[in-house]
Amino acid sequence: MSDRERILELIDTQSGGDVSRIVTSGIGPLPGTSVLEKLRYIQSEGDGLRRLLLSEPYGDPAMSVDLIVEPGHPEAQAGYIIMEAMGYPMYSGSNTICTATALLQSGAIEMREGLQDVVLESPAGLARIKAKVTNGRVESITTQGEPAYVAEEGLSVEVPHYGRVEFDLVWSGAYFAMVDASRHGFTIMASEEIALAAFGDAFVRAARPGLLQEHPELGDVGPLPFAHFMGPVRTLGEGRLESPSATYVHPGVICRSPTGTGTSARLALMARRGEIGEGDSLETISPRGNRFVGTVMEDAQVGEYAALHSTITGRARLMAHSRIVVDLDDPLVDVSDLEGLLTP
Repeated sequence: MSDRERILELIDTQSGGDVSRIVTSGIGPLPGTSVLEKLRYIQSEGDGLRRLLLSEPYGDPAMSVDLIVEPGHPEAQAGYIIMEAMGYPMYSGSNTICTATALLQSGAIEMREGLQDVVLESPAGLARIKAKVTNGRVESITTQGEPAYVAEEGLSVEVPHYGRVEFDLVWSGAYFAMVDASRHGFTIMASEEIALAAFGDAFVRAARPGLLQEHPELGDVGPLPFAHFMGPVRTLGEGRLESPSATYVHPGVICRSPTGTGTSARLALMARRGEIGEGDSLETISPRGNRFVGTVMEDAQVGEYAALHSTITGRARLMAHSRIVVDLDDPLVDVSDLEGLLTP
């Protein structure tokens, strides 16, 4: 191998159709005592890694990247930094499901039959996970991450070509603008993905100016990254509901899964409205028919906000173990803030 080439080891996974690329080696130790501090460092000094793995020819902006790092919290078995087209989410349900599955099935965390507790450290804090393992495979992951809270209600913005759009702002690992899809003619089907992405792009660009960017404990979390489109709720049985849902990631991506954080945000909004209670569940269905189950847990408090704990249950599948060769002399590789991260 040339001294101008570097190797990244990856495990490609998918949960609900959303692809997460787990970076297991090839990156040197990052400064910082917590995963949040490591995120802040790579965000300011090493964003080239995110751009490399989420851009052609090495990747695709519809994917996510999860970089495995040393945790800072003594309870955590591993840490992970989430990277997406919009930047660096503090927490993500689908990425947590994928990361936990990859670490267990690769042997990085010892896997045991039955129900197994796993603790990972995200930039937002600890994700407490129950993995169901059957015949040497992870059958499901149930993760409890960030408590969600309704930050602002009854907002609206004039969106060019679409008119006035009403929404609520909810935190669940990132800020989500929660939009009633039916008010804008959407039924949240696969055939609507292009139209939903166009609507989401126009909406987020219009809604961002002046919108809340602060979290009481995490500080500045950046401009609005997500819109979550909500369909009608149907009753499946006692305490069991389902609803079509779609998450837009700025810029330009409609998630293949209904997303864990989008589902948690939906639960917090429904609980605020008295539409769901502790122990009840909501099964969210993406435009492509993929499903996550969100379950309401106990109340919480985040700063001045009444918040809600919830769990998300889904499954990830391993798709590939791969090695990417990064040629530092390739004109398509921006090495300005990347070369120092890569190990020789």
